[in-house]
Amino acid sequence: MKCPRCQRENPSGAKFCLECGTRFALSCTKCGTELPAGAKFCLECGQAVGVQPSVESRFNSPESYIPKHLAEKILTSKSALEGERKQVTVLFADMKGSMELLADRDPEDARKILDPVLEHMMEAVHRYEGTVNQVMGDGIMALFGAPLAHEDHAVRACYAGLRMQESVNRYGDEVRRSHAAVIKIRVGLNSGEVVVRAIGSD
Repeated sequence: MKCPRCQRENPSGAKFCLECGTRFALSCTKCGTELPAGAKFCLECGQAVGVQPSVESRFNSPESYIPKHLAEKILTSKSALEGERKQVTVLFADMKGSMELLADRDPEDARKILDPVLEHMMEAVHRYEGTVNQVMGDGIMALFGAPLAHEDHAVRACYAGLRMQESVNRYGDEVRRSHAAVIKIRVGLNSGEVVVRAIGSD
């Protein structure tokens, strides 16, 4: 076993280097499990060795990604909409082939590629006063027409879909150059009648 610090060969199973005293046994930064030398991931929780546990994705709760001005509009119109029938348009967008694209990448590298895609999608939705009500891994679900009422909800959703395609294509050009990866998204829309109702406090 070679010491990572001084490169001295040590007997297999050694816990410290004979030359410089470097400790070979590592412990996981997330769960504390002691790991064998050379481990790249924790045997217990899967955390990458030598990497601090990642901060929760910024897309975990609506408060973290809804612009303040839009959140204020939603809060002022929320009580008026409760239990009301509305015509809305639902937008679904996701990254095409994300499993294949991200499968062999380090989780932090994958997040660096994926997060900007989600940001471009959400920016397009918010620009046309839609509401992202769910972030699902590599995609989003958004509503137009509720909780903020708009007569032209379907048109706004179409514009948002076109804008996200355009901005993700520009971002995809950067990713192609820097990571040799192809980024494409799919967008689907559907309009119809729903009963607007709050579940929980979101």
